[in-house]
Formats: sequence, C-alpha cells, structure tokens
Amino acid sequence: MESPFEEDAEIKANQMEEDESDLDIMLVMLFNMATTYVRNDDRIQRPIHRPITDIGYDYIQNALKEDPEHFRSLYRMYPSSFEKFYDLIIMKTGLRDTRNICVEEMVATFLLVVGQGSRYGYTRDTFKRSKFTISENFHKVLRALNTLAPYLMAKPGVTTAAKISESTRFYPYFKDCIGTMDGTHIFAMIPTSDVPSYRNRKGFVSQNVLAACNFDMEFMYVLSGWEGSAHDSKILSNALTRHSSRLIVPEGKFYLVHCGFVNRQKFLAPFRRTRYHLQDFRGEGRDPKNQNELLNLRHASLRNVIERIFGIFKSRFLIFKSASPFSFTTQAELVLACAGLYNFLRKHCRSDAFPEEMITPNNDQTNFEEAVHVGALESQQREYANNWRDTIALSMWNDAVEAGSQR
Repeated sequence: MESPFEEDAEIKANQMEEDESDLDIMLVMLFNMATTYVRNDDRIQRPIHRPITDIGYDYIQNALKEDPEHFRSLYRMYPSSFEKFYDLIIMKTGLRDTRNICVEEMVATFLLVVGQGSRYGYTRDTFKRSKFTISENFHKVLRALNTLAPYLMAKPGVTTAAKISESTRFYPYFKDCIGTMDGTHIFAMIPTSDVPSYRNRKGFVSQNVLAACNFDMEFMYVLSGWEGSAHDSKILSNALTRHSSRLIVPEGKFYLVHCGFVNRQKFLAPFRRTRYHLQDFRGEGRDPKNQNELLNLRHASLRNVIERIFGIFKSRFLIFKSASPFSFTTQAELVLACAGLYNFLRKHCRSDAFPEEMITPNNDQTNFEEAVHVGALESQQREYANNWRDTIALSMWNDAVEAGSQR
C-alpha cells in the first residue's frame, strides 16, 4: 500500500506532464501563427522609419557661426537677428524642442520657405528630414507667429510723429495723423471654381490685403484673406466692424488713405479729380495752383510710406513673389505672420534692411461713392468729413501763400 506522500508525488508528476504538454501545444500554435504571417504575401508592411539624425541641428548651428552674409541671403536676417527672434519665440509662445528637433531648426525651416519661396523639397535636402516633418515644423512656427502678430503690431503713438512735427509742410495740419493705409495684392493659389472672385483689376489671381503703417515704417494693422476683386473701401468697412481683429482708431486720430476710399472721419482721403501723384508736381512750373492741389501734394508725400513698406516686405519674403502652394487659409495666415516678423526685424534689427521693391501705387480714381452703396456713411457724416478736409486745405494754402512757397 502506497503512503500518502507517494500518492501526492505521483499526482504532482502527472500535473507537471499535463502542464508541459499544454505548453508544447501553445508553442506549436505560436510557431505556426508566426510562420503563416511571414509567408503571407498580402500582409501589411510596416513603414521603415528613417534613422534619427542630427544633420539638421548641426547644420543650423554651423550656419550661425559661419558667413553672416550668406546666412542673411538664405534666411533673410543676420545670425544675431535670428538668435533674438528665437529667444522671442521661446519666451512668448509654447513652441518647444521635441525629442528629435530643436526650435532653432523649426524656425530655420520656416524662414527658408518664406525667405526663398522654396518648396519643401529644397528644405528637405537641407535638413535631411521627411516631407511630413518639414511640413509639421513649418506650420508649428506659423501658428506661433500668428499668436505673436498682434503683440508685434506697432501701437499708435501718443505724440505727433517726428516726420510730421519736424516739418512745416506737415505740421500742424497732420498733427493728429498716426499713419497711412492701403491695400496690396498678393498672388494666391485657389480652386478653379473660385478664380473669378479672386481675379483683381490687374488681371491676376490674388488676395487683397489691407494694411496700415506708421511713419516709422512699421505695420500697425493687417487684414488678409479677402478676394482680389474686393474693393479697399469694402475691406476697411469690414475691418471696422468685425468681431475679432478689429481696427480701432484712437479718438481724435486719423489715417491717410488714397482716392479709392471714401473721405470720412478718421480716414482722410485726397481731393478727387485733382492732381495727386507726386510725379504730377515734378518739374518747373508744376507747383500746386490751389488749396486742393496743395493738400493732395503733401498728402501724397506722407502717404507714400505705405508703398515703401509693401516694397520692402515683398523683397524680404520672396514667397509672396508667386502663389504659394498652401491652402488659402494658410496663405492668408502667412501674410499676418510675416508682417509680425517684419515688425520685429524693423524694431530690433534696423540695420538689417532690404532694398525696396517698386510697387505700383494703388490710387483708384473710380468714384466709389457713386458706384457702391456706402451704407453707414450718412450724408451728414460725409459732409462733416469734407468740411474737415476743406478746413485743413484752406489753412495750409493760406500759410503757404504767406510764406511764399506753394509746395
């Protein structure tokens, strides 16, 4: 007769044999499954990830230390300006290094695209990143810049601008003028079905961008994304009534606008059907003949700063030389982002200047008041604005005649 201990040992031995048998079966099943997966020609192939590389990081670090002129030609600013801009991005936005990519490389990617108007392919070759990564870096910086743009816009000055206060031609007549405003057309890429709405009066497809600047050549306001066929006056009316990104003009202050705008309170337009362009007054015997022409001459002399800022803006950011291959929303965001970046460079790196591109003045002589319903501009308001302009012109003319100079 077996003892209880012998019976327990036999039971345990049988259980171990059964466990080993189950384990063998499981191993066979797993082996068969693995073999089937390997031999299956229709299996889903996992993408082969590119190895993590420091080439992009090393490239931008070396570029910052090498030829500053070459760096400027590529990234549209000197290395010192780049480092200041990087510090601002870090301080004011949530943009941070990732596990594989530093913020310096992200910023450089963005600057290379907007500064050279380059496609992603060129940028990919420079930083040795995938197209997806380049796109991600570009849009990260674009979002960061758009959050910074309102902060980077110049604010109206409390005192009269030096360009006005230091000249008897402009002071005291324009002492409350804080800047000038105009629209500029930027090439746009849009769906074929929308082309008619975006084709401007010059014949090309564009977005019409409304901008205001001060006399120190800094952007004060930018509203992008309007169709190229939209009139500047219509865009201005929207800017004054929109819920977000509204244009606010301080009480008692005004902007100079061109003939295409309606003369109204806070927006002083020149006299229509009267000589206005600066070239109209150049040469012997072409001085202003009356108060309206004198106001138009001095008005044009001040207002041309907006054409200058558009010229420098487009010469610095070559992406605006042609239609960029992004969604229209991104194209509109790019304008605001680059305007903020322009202001940063203008304020902190003034010596880092670019030549002015010649921009054709947008002086539409169409009688917009008669052609389009003005809406909120009631006759009493228009009459007040016209009387205000007449008062400035008369005072200016009387002073000029007394001084013996009609310019």
